[in-house]
Amino acid sequence: MKTEVEMNQASTGNESHLWNAMHKYNPDAKATVAVSGEGSWFIDEEGNDYLDGVSGLWCLNLGYGRQEVVDAAAEQMKKLSYFPLTMNHQPAIQLANKLSEMLGAEYQTFFSNSGSEANETAFKIARQYHMQTGNPGKYKFISRYRAYHGSTMGALSATAQANRRVKYDPAPPGFLHVAPPYSYRSLFSGSAEEKDLRAADEMEEMIRWEGEETVAAVIMEPFISGGGVIIPSMKYIQRVADICKKYHVLLIMDEVVAGFGRTGKMFGFKHAAGVQPDIVTMAKGLTSGYLPLGATSVKSEIYEAFKQEGKDKHLRHVSTYGGHPAACAVALKNIDIIEKENVVDRVNSLGNSKLIELHDLMNHKNVGEVRQIGFLLGLEMVEDKATKEPISEARMSEIVGACKQNGLVIGKNGDTVPGGNNVLIIAPPLTSTEEDLDFIIETVSSVIHSM
Repeated sequence: MKTEVEMNQASTGNESHLWNAMHKYNPDAKATVAVSGEGSWFIDEEGNDYLDGVSGLWCLNLGYGRQEVVDAAAEQMKKLSYFPLTMNHQPAIQLANKLSEMLGAEYQTFFSNSGSEANETAFKIARQYHMQTGNPGKYKFISRYRAYHGSTMGALSATAQANRRVKYDPAPPGFLHVAPPYSYRSLFSGSAEEKDLRAADEMEEMIRWEGEETVAAVIMEPFISGGGVIIPSMKYIQRVADICKKYHVLLIMDEVVAGFGRTGKMFGFKHAAGVQPDIVTMAKGLTSGYLPLGATSVKSEIYEAFKQEGKDKHLRHVSTYGGHPAACAVALKNIDIIEKENVVDRVNSLGNSKLIELHDLMNHKNVGEVRQIGFLLGLEMVEDKATKEPISEARMSEIVGACKQNGLVIGKNGDTVPGGNNVLIIAPPLTSTEEDLDFIIETVSSVIHSM
């Protein structure tokens, strides 16, 4: 009689027709085929257990196998399997109200399917808002080098990672980039905070050089994630917010990775006192990856500009599956669990008491810097601490591969910027047990010390 694993292997079929994401051509490579998951762990078709140290793609905040989330989707689909948001349905209404409450101000939310789409929606809203409030020349967007904002053409243009844009340029016009608050490799002098503030000043200088009458918005993650886990001082975030207000530039906060507890706050921008973004984009942790859903939440005073008569005054934008009833029901259940189980406080506590142990790797000759906030951690790997020369991508792959051989999946900032793909990324599910975190710490430390 066949085992469950053998039956899963038999049912998998030929993989030759599947196009995997981010895979370089290698005829001998075989992608891992997952068959089940529970908590922070998944099992492949060969019966191997792995701890998912990057939460899928930064999204599996509640881990695998939460039955109550699955039930929420099933129950909603039995009642209303689909309905477009050209009209309304209750899960979308309830979720929009909940997001406004959580964000701490009055927001209207437009739903889509992903972070890329959420940011594309934000760009269209920003340009139309300025057009309808007497500033038709404001069409440019500023983002930071190393930042990732999506893979669709507008979002990719805001993504200042040159390797991601190879063979897809030229980009649509109007996207500008400035230095990130990257104190480890900053060209500015002073303390880490002073370097960050100088990076913010550079953003102000760009607005002035370009002409404030041409700049529509700044888009930023509170903490650059896929570009290398770059964590600025909170004063930097506050300074950027002040600059945006000064020049009537909208602040779009990309919370796709940072949102819903990843950093020890419900949203990353809440670490910076007094900051209230004009637009907040979300996805990933909004549903803990159980169903696709993106959201673009817009301050009510911006939304007011769209409440005008005329054939082209409304937002002429639609998403067939955006705000799917089942996805909204999943998001509501996901948020309910995060709140009832005090997940955000737990992340803050265990991030400071457990994951912080990985900072001890700073003593290793190939670890240039460890950057962490909550359950988001990056280890910048170098050949030499004095020169800060990045280690090769081949060595990075060896480290990631060795961790996987020991049952731990971690990430790296591959295909981002030329010569700078040298940051190991750890972002486990927010419900990971202390034993899970110990396993991560012991495995990563052992692999690096064996280099």
